[in-house]
Amino acid sequence: MSSGAAHSVLAASAARAASAPVRVSGIGFVTPIGRTVEAFDEALFAGHSAVRAQTLEIKGMDPMTLAVAACDFDSNGVRSTSRLPLDRGTAMALAAAQDAAGEAKIDLDSIDRDRLGIFWGSGLAGAGTFDNTTSTLYGEQRRMRPTTVLTVMPNAAVAELALHFGARGSAIAYACACASSAVAIGEAMRAIRGGWIDVAIVGGHDAMLTPGVMASWHAMRVMAPPPADAPSTACRPFSGDRAGFAIGEGAAALVLESEAHAAARGAEAAPFVLAGYATNCDGTHITNPDTAGQVCVMRAALRDAGIEPSEIGHINAHGTATSAGDAAEAASIREVFGNTVPVSATKAIHGHVLGGGGAIELVATLRALAREALPPIANLQTPDAAFDLDFVQGEAREAKGMRYALSNSFAFGGTNAVIVAGRASDR
Repeated sequence: MSSGAAHSVLAASAARAASAPVRVSGIGFVTPIGRTVEAFDEALFAGHSAVRAQTLEIKGMDPMTLAVAACDFDSNGVRSTSRLPLDRGTAMALAAAQDAAGEAKIDLDSIDRDRLGIFWGSGLAGAGTFDNTTSTLYGEQRRMRPTTVLTVMPNAAVAELALHFGARGSAIAYACACASSAVAIGEAMRAIRGGWIDVAIVGGHDAMLTPGVMASWHAMRVMAPPPADAPSTACRPFSGDRAGFAIGEGAAALVLESEAHAAARGAEAAPFVLAGYATNCDGTHITNPDTAGQVCVMRAALRDAGIEPSEIGHINAHGTATSAGDAAEAASIREVFGNTVPVSATKAIHGHVLGGGGAIELVATLRALAREALPPIANLQTPDAAFDLDFVQGEAREAKGMRYALSNSFAFGGTNAVIVAGRASDR
């Protein structure tokens, strides 16, 4: 074989690897709608919202009644390998990752730990610990714990996960506001495709239901006021009367691996793959989303997956129920897909989990593929008349034969991330 022919073969091989699907071998999650697939599906496909009203009282301020979605989760029961105190969010991350690894049946003694990576996202890691620490310091004039920095640092969850699983490959924390966990998952895909690692534990979390953080979000006027008679209807994505989001908490984790690695360890066939990913930045405004940037990133994700817009059977929209956010996303979806692809938005069900939202919403997207059904947009009675899209309203919709679905995550700062998931049997 000539050198030119050899180079062409290598180039073609590299191109195939760079666009190869990455299998999802396991998932785990801690969410306001449950920690088991059965509980998660029951709420997701029935459109049952976990959002409730919570009154926040801070000395010197008027009481604030907020819409929140909290997890039924005992974070004090989670023990860390480091033996350090865990922030509530880090405890959720560890619990979700352990469940994902269990489902994947990963035998840590038989894999190369140098090629095991941790890729994790969070918008404000250590939020609860930091809020409690500042209250202790300034409100009570008491000394802080010597472990405070280690508990609140942005990569606290990554460090704990790496210690727990003995990972010696890439261990990276991503902080891109509401796109954090989607970016973490996508970058792990790239690392596996690039041959840098064989398997990765990925996902994200946020646990911001603390007084200081909730008051900060309330001050931005992006949180929906909970109706006194029906607080679960506070968040209404794409509705003509939308008024903002309900803040949630939680974590979701996935085990990703190359097909070659899965075959070598004799893993059972996985039902899902991640087929495409793209990220970009609007570069226009720190809070106002840009339709052009969203159009660009969705098209890039489709190209990465090697599919056409017509092959997408479902879109799980970012859908924050904010005025500007929903308008920009509706316009960008319309430009890329027209009005023929069914659109859901699940934040009205599990709350806006911020940096962990992309991971939880990807789990919801995978469950839609698994069930061949589309979750309804909870609380959507009358869509905004300006939005010409096929919204899933009222009840779940059957989607037999659906092959691919797309999950959007768009963040403050202009970071956009889109993941295309598919059924493994169709690749």
